[in-house]
Amino acid sequence: MPIRRLPPETVNRIAAGEVVERPASAIKELVENALDAGATRIEIQADGGGLTRILIADDGHGMAADQLALAVERHATSKLEADDAGDVDLLRISTLGFRGEALPSIGSVARLTITSRPREGGDAHQITVEGGDQRPVAPAGFPGPHGARVEVRDLFYATPARLKFMKSERSEAMAISEEIKRQAMAHEGVAFTLDLDGKTTLRLPAEHPGDAGRLKRLAALLGRDFEANALLIDQARDNVRLTGYAGLPTYSRGNAGHQYLFVNGRPVKDRLLQGALRGAYADFLARDRHPAAVLFLEIDPLYVDVNVHPAKAEVRFRDPALVRGLIVGALRHALAAAGHRASTTVAADALAGFTAHTGLPGVEGRGSRVEGLGGGAGWSGWQGWAAPATQAAQIIPGLNERSARVEPGFDPADFDPRPSTVDPQVGVADLIDFPLGAARAQLHGTYIVAQTRDGLVVVDQHAAHERLVYERMKGQMARGSVTRQALLTPEVVELDPAEAERVSARAEELAELGLIVEAFGAGAVLVRETPALLGDTDVQGLIRDIADDLAEHGAALALSERLGEVCGTMACHGSVRAGRVLSAPEMNALLREMEATPHSGQCNHGRPTYVELKLADLEKLFGRR
Repeated sequence: MPIRRLPPETVNRIAAGEVVERPASAIKELVENALDAGATRIEIQADGGGLTRILIADDGHGMAADQLALAVERHATSKLEADDAGDVDLLRISTLGFRGEALPSIGSVARLTITSRPREGGDAHQITVEGGDQRPVAPAGFPGPHGARVEVRDLFYATPARLKFMKSERSEAMAISEEIKRQAMAHEGVAFTLDLDGKTTLRLPAEHPGDAGRLKRLAALLGRDFEANALLIDQARDNVRLTGYAGLPTYSRGNAGHQYLFVNGRPVKDRLLQGALRGAYADFLARDRHPAAVLFLEIDPLYVDVNVHPAKAEVRFRDPALVRGLIVGALRHALAAAGHRASTTVAADALAGFTAHTGLPGVEGRGSRVEGLGGGAGWSGWQGWAAPATQAAQIIPGLNERSARVEPGFDPADFDPRPSTVDPQVGVADLIDFPLGAARAQLHGTYIVAQTRDGLVVVDQHAAHERLVYERMKGQMARGSVTRQALLTPEVVELDPAEAERVSARAEELAELGLIVEAFGAGAVLVRETPALLGDTDVQGLIRDIADDLAEHGAALALSERLGEVCGTMACHGSVRAGRVLSAPEMNALLREMEATPHSGQCNHGRPTYVELKLADLEKLFGRR
């Protein structure tokens, strides 16, 4: 069969399929054009999931009449400029767009109309492209002093086959909303408005650039809970800066849908970044839990390649190890600085579990007064039931006694896990000023109830002490090399040649974790020593898991996680067990150690070790506010 040149219309539609996959991708390209044009206000309208109509209006610098015709030509752009020799540097991309493909791609598969008025002054003009057929530029009306309005109707009408692969209008509308949220996160100084089928679903005013404005924008998009439980991230290394916010481990989610990553203001989905995020939280979350985070990486364009995919959703770093190390280090530093802090949602979840008493069976109430009870008894704060006057007052054993407290002269060293640093002469009145307060009681041999100055704290003694022991063990591992055990017979693990090369290239990193490997031919590695903590482990399975992690995330998470699991198991067996009765000095010593230990607000699986209820929360339970 002879080779033929494809018609230009076919070439354009093939290229359009790479850039414009669905309405959300078309909107992404148009919004990025508006941002590159210096817009401070962007309005987005979409009908029928974006398939019927899309309108993007901005107040950017706009385009003159002679520029409109060029704007809809393929590979015509204002964002790249040739040097004196006529060369264009694709290694220093400082704009969101640069390919010059979005507008002609959309115009080849839809009915595209662009109306614009330049900031420099002059009349507004308009150009229309329908299925690749370009109309002449003509004068037009424009509602603002400058900017552009891009209207797209009947998306994919020129490629009916593509319409068959579209999801429901609701699904497409949700994808559009998610895309606008990402763009709004990265540009807090720009106001965004999103209308879907005539209904305003998102209205975000412009915020002041900086951490405060960014957090306010994130709170508007992700909710107030994220704002209350987010840790500020701001670290730099070798001219690479990481900023943003990451959630506390106890504010984890069931999927990775609340992880947003940006490189130089560009939303990306990168396995390296996602793997680094997972690695940073490996000590704090179970495999089925995922952290919430919004991270912004600022890097010299020379050290990142954004020209990897037409959709520009993937990037490639020149030094991926530097980027990964910065992310892991910055997140772990922020988590350590959080100390024993747990998320505010823990208290909300606990309060939701309380059920108000509605009265004894068979006792009917009318209004707020209990029927059949005279006087003021039926008007008490507890409106469901009042005790008969003839019933003798009952004293519940223990409640009329003095609360658990630290007696003068006690020796904190009696708490065998670890001596406390609290002055033994300090009494309850002073202990309640500590963050976790003064121990008052122990319930069911498992939970410690402590009083703070403005509320109470309930601590799971086993989970809390397990975390303390685990952190101690991690510190010991960090101060010295991991103890290794030599295999009687070195084990050969056969892998794919590429996998074997990846594992061999990380031999030094694996040695720090106690695993000694070396290349053994083109498609195998030889394992000589394994971490003693793992005992008699499945070497074949371990190496394959490490190879998978290296391929997917660029880090050997499997080994570090297995070591973490072993440390967690050892910590579990070496910690205070549920059911053990603790004395008042022991309980207070445990609380003080939690306050001094980072990450003690969650157990090794990301569950909270304590719940704090403020007086305001308690007053809500009893209808006092």
